[in-house]
Amino acid sequence: MMLESQWTKEMWKGALVFRRHALRLGRGAPGSGLLVLAAATLMIGTRAPAVHGQALHETVSPQESPVLRSDGALSAQVGLGESLPSPESGAQAPTQEATGEYGDARPYTLESAVGIALRNNRQLAVSQYDLDVANKQVSEAYGALFPEIDGFASLQRNLELPSAFLPRIFIDPDADPDDLIAVTFGADNQWNAGLALTQPLFDAGVFVGVGTAGSFRNLAREALRGSAQGVATATRIAYLNVLLAQEAVRVTQNSIERVRQTLEETRALNRAGLAGSYDVLRLEVELANIEPNLRRAQNEVDEARRVLAIEMGLGDTASAAAFGELHQIDLAEGAANTEDNLALLAFAGVPEATTFDYEELEAVALSNRTDLQQARLQRDLEEARVKYERTQLYPSLSGFFNWGLQAQENGALNFFGENPDQRFTTSAVGVQLDVPLFSGARRWNRVEQRKIGVRQAEERIGDLRQRAANEVVTVLSNLTESRSRAEAQRQAVSQAQRGFDIVTTEYLAGTQPRLEVTVAELALRQAEQNYALAIYDYLVAQAQLDLAVGVVPAVDPVVEAMIEGDIRPEDRVDPDAAGAPVSNDDREGDR
Repeated sequence: MMLESQWTKEMWKGALVFRRHALRLGRGAPGSGLLVLAAATLMIGTRAPAVHGQALHETVSPQESPVLRSDGALSAQVGLGESLPSPESGAQAPTQEATGEYGDARPYTLESAVGIALRNNRQLAVSQYDLDVANKQVSEAYGALFPEIDGFASLQRNLELPSAFLPRIFIDPDADPDDLIAVTFGADNQWNAGLALTQPLFDAGVFVGVGTAGSFRNLAREALRGSAQGVATATRIAYLNVLLAQEAVRVTQNSIERVRQTLEETRALNRAGLAGSYDVLRLEVELANIEPNLRRAQNEVDEARRVLAIEMGLGDTASAAAFGELHQIDLAEGAANTEDNLALLAFAGVPEATTFDYEELEAVALSNRTDLQQARLQRDLEEARVKYERTQLYPSLSGFFNWGLQAQENGALNFFGENPDQRFTTSAVGVQLDVPLFSGARRWNRVEQRKIGVRQAEERIGDLRQRAANEVVTVLSNLTESRSRAEAQRQAVSQAQRGFDIVTTEYLAGTQPRLEVTVAELALRQAEQNYALAIYDYLVAQAQLDLAVGVVPAVDPVVEAMIEGDIRPEDRVDPDAAGAPVSNDDREGDR
């Protein structure tokens, strides 16, 4: 009697599973109640063989069973079988990703992550130092317009006074004209001091050099802007890589939960004699095969977070998490998105880019792309260098003024002599004209070299224009395709979820083989992955399009501040400093 009572109890639980799944699928017609009753009557009237009467885990008491909703989430409803896998099954407990925790990583909004990267990234700091060098070169060029003043002073102690041979007739008029005599000159101590002032009056190279240095500074500024755009785009993509890695964890976790749920219900059916032990064994093997993927996905999340921290310049061991969930982004209905997902969609240099014509985007790219701007500035610099080399063929005129003081004395050292008779001054003023006459054609060859540089710059500009137009077409096509694919995959996820629910219900009713459940679960998992990947591709294409047309958000204000000197490479942002407005930690309560 006890065996029959236990068997009846398991039978009713198995029938309730079928009933619950039928109601979820809209099959709760009045006839379904008769089907449950008929199944109960049939199982009461036919005693199950002993192999079906013995469950795989007979000691486990009935508990609440998490049942999969149509939207893929889990809800706790009264069911049959265990709500958690037994220790023997080797199943893993819910992870931090499943519970929504970030672990040791600190979460940042996309805007904050890009803002920190623009302040902390070391590659950008190198570009800013290059601009500092260009600024100093401009100051150096202007300095050539001003007078050059040099001073000097020297002391010479003669250990032996120098001598010179003079005709003896200078001293003795009666001496032979060929006779010489050694005469000693100077004193023990000799002092010299002086000043020299030179002022360019006409030098074409000086004036052209100022313009050349200015062209180089403009090039350095644009190079800084290009570096900032590259850093911002790399940070955006690294941020999206974190979200994609987190989606892999979510999809894997959902897959594990679905297999666990099916395993629990199959165990209950096995105890009721409605499923064989082999069905349970196959599900246990399937679960064991899926669970290691969760650990692998978590490792990929950790790696993506470390890469994001490197792009942000947070330190060697830092880890940065990201706000947002790709699978919840709705490209068609913007109002249906969460605050974090809206922030992801709104952070774009060209919002709603798919509504623009290619010609419009190409025009923006040709006027704003940083590589094209740098190529044009490089051409301007080469033209300025041509002018400078030509100035070396022209005469130059400069004025000068020299003043000197000399003193001599014997004996002890007294600064510039003991009395005015031992020292004297000299001074001179004048102009100097330098005329280049012949240098073996070296100057003309330098001019020709610079002209070739101009032609090279023109060719680079033409090549970049073609590449820019092609890149805009490619990225815009990718953006449009990924958006269309995301809309289609969103429908595919809903259909795959519906199919999984139908197959699961029919499997529990005994009308579908276990293989169909596995296929349906795999299709659902693939649909979820494909949708998240489509959203990821769309957001990455948006970032690439912004870079392709030269309109990257959050970059220009920072670059202007760097050019003005308000932001220096030494002034790095410390996210852990008090009051640093870089994280979403302070708005967690506003969600």
